[in-house]
Amino acid sequence: MNFGTLLILIASGTFMVIGVTAAAWARAQSSRRIRDADLSEPRSQRAQLLIHEFEAHTNGWFWQTDADGHVLYLSDKVARGLDRPDAPALGQLLNKLFRMDSASPETERTLAFHLASRTAFSNYSVRPANDTTLDRWWSISGRPISDADGRFLGFVGSGSDLTERRRVDAEITRLALFDSLTGLANRQRLRLSLEQTLHQPGSVPRKTALFLLDLDRFKSVNDTLGHQTGDALLKKVALRLQRTIGEVGLVGRLGGDEFKVIIPFAPDREALAELARRVISELSQPYSINGSAISIGCSIGVAIAPTDGTDAETLVRNADLALYAAKGDGRGVHRFFRSELLIGAQSRKQLEDDLRGALAADQFFVAYQPVVSTRTQRIVGFEALLRWQHPTRGLVSPSEFIPVAEECGLIETIGEWVLRTACMEAAEWPHDIRVAVNVSPIQFANPALSTIVTSALATSGIKPDRLELEITEGVFVDESPATEQMFKALKGCGVRLALDDFGTGYSSLGYLRKAPFDKIKIDQSFVRGAAIAGNRNAAIIKAIVTLADTLGMETTAEGVETHDEIALIVELGCSHIQGYVYGKPTCAAEVRERLALAGDMATACGFRSSRSPRTSLLRKARIRAGDVYGDVRIRNISSGGAMIDGIDVEDDAGALDVMIELLEGQMLPARLRWAADGKAGLEFLEAFDLDRLAAATPAIPARKAG
Repeated sequence: MNFGTLLILIASGTFMVIGVTAAAWARAQSSRRIRDADLSEPRSQRAQLLIHEFEAHTNGWFWQTDADGHVLYLSDKVARGLDRPDAPALGQLLNKLFRMDSASPETERTLAFHLASRTAFSNYSVRPANDTTLDRWWSISGRPISDADGRFLGFVGSGSDLTERRRVDAEITRLALFDSLTGLANRQRLRLSLEQTLHQPGSVPRKTALFLLDLDRFKSVNDTLGHQTGDALLKKVALRLQRTIGEVGLVGRLGGDEFKVIIPFAPDREALAELARRVISELSQPYSINGSAISIGCSIGVAIAPTDGTDAETLVRNADLALYAAKGDGRGVHRFFRSELLIGAQSRKQLEDDLRGALAADQFFVAYQPVVSTRTQRIVGFEALLRWQHPTRGLVSPSEFIPVAEECGLIETIGEWVLRTACMEAAEWPHDIRVAVNVSPIQFANPALSTIVTSALATSGIKPDRLELEITEGVFVDESPATEQMFKALKGCGVRLALDDFGTGYSSLGYLRKAPFDKIKIDQSFVRGAAIAGNRNAAIIKAIVTLADTLGMETTAEGVETHDEIALIVELGCSHIQGYVYGKPTCAAEVRERLALAGDMATACGFRSSRSPRTSLLRKARIRAGDVYGDVRIRNISSGGAMIDGIDVEDDAGALDVMIELLEGQMLPARLRWAADGKAGLEFLEAFDLDRLAAATPAIPARKAG
């Protein structure tokens, strides 16, 4: 084959092959053939041999055009790569064979421009011009050539195959921008997409919604069924999420069980709420993986630009705060960002900062509330309750700082301090009085807990059965083998175990059967109002007591505040009572003083009876006891009862059924609960709607019958 000018240029050394790799190969691979060639043969033949060797064994190639841009020479492998069986490459215009890659930064100056202007170009990325489906790329360089008289002859050039490198680059890009497990956009791509969506040049800020999603109960799947099942579950979640969102937005995975959805051109708030509800519903449907039926949930936080933030960082922060609120509201719900959430987060951050130094600054102390036997009316123990005396805020509620301590990783350190302090202070009490200490689920998950308990017992010198650890139902959420092992380890220490706040969390009869509890603590939410007529809490308490008795467990009713609640709890068969009726939590010194003065005797104090919130009221009414009528004055009233004065009965008359006419002509059945100095407490036997008093005429006093 006659390569014409191309061979002459190569033979004369005036044309340089671009690329160190190609030159290195030429030296290494062709040295033997060139060395063995007859040195007397024409230089053009040696150049032809060099071209064949180079093109056959590297990804490099050559090309040449005439003065009009028609191809005179093109390496065979490139011609084949162009896939033009009906239109051979030779004789075609170069710029009709190749098109500039749209992703290339040099697209402003095309091949046609350089050919027409007779200017050199270097390393242009090109693709086949006739077929956009071909997955081929080349790099091409060229320069104009002239004869000895300066006449323009055309172009010569070289190139290299970029296809494999482009494929590798595409895979690197995919790995850099897409989640390898689910195929969704990853954190990096989500960040770039959100920034681009929020900052469209020269446009009004676009209304964009951001969903942050967190899977509920995913950790327990990983822990109990293994990471392979967890990964399979995440893939199915990704498919459902992408199917539900559709073309509305970009779906991505941040990592773990966290997902993000970016919705440009966001619809109105109600439409977003409906979409969030649909996502939660879809993701909460059962999954079938390796023969196992798996159920999880989903919580979503929503922030909307530009209202909730005009930059990506602010919008993500606010969506995260909304997600935090959704999880705090019981999970399985969505919440929109509100400014109060940011204020709360800032307050929480300040509280966390203060909390970190509280233990070292000796700001914590332990208060103790008595636990009383219903059989003997004697104190059998005290519950240790953590208190925080803040230097500027005063006493901080445990319901406020305990969750913060759990979130920021301080609860184990603080919890251990409470345990050791309570044991040391209980050592000063009579040997038959126990101390109960709360253990958070985070402490319970620490494999070293039993060792810490043993150490606290040994240091204080109290007997193991004097320590009662109160454990909430939250420890059963994961249902992992470690939970059962920890129960065995704690019972091996000889301590007592109590199930705290029973009925308010993840209640299950299954773990009552398996876990070695000595006691069930009935949450105060069931005790409150149980003594009021018509309240169903008494039936619930009775059911819990019966269950505990059957399992050989004791029961403690928490939050008992009135005498009638004591009577009810005793009647229902609870073994212990705890609440303000026997005393508020007090410091260790006051406990020692109380035990020294009164021993373990417990004296009830407080209100005689439970009652709904009352409204002060001065209103006349008439009352009937049997056939006797009387006029009374109402001092305060609630839907469940009233305090009256002007009644003529003996003090402590005991339970007496009466009828009271609050509205003219309408008698309401009631029961006299107490009487003293002409005053009495009434319990309505039917709930009364207070709104009826607003416009009604008071009952007209009548003469007493007789």
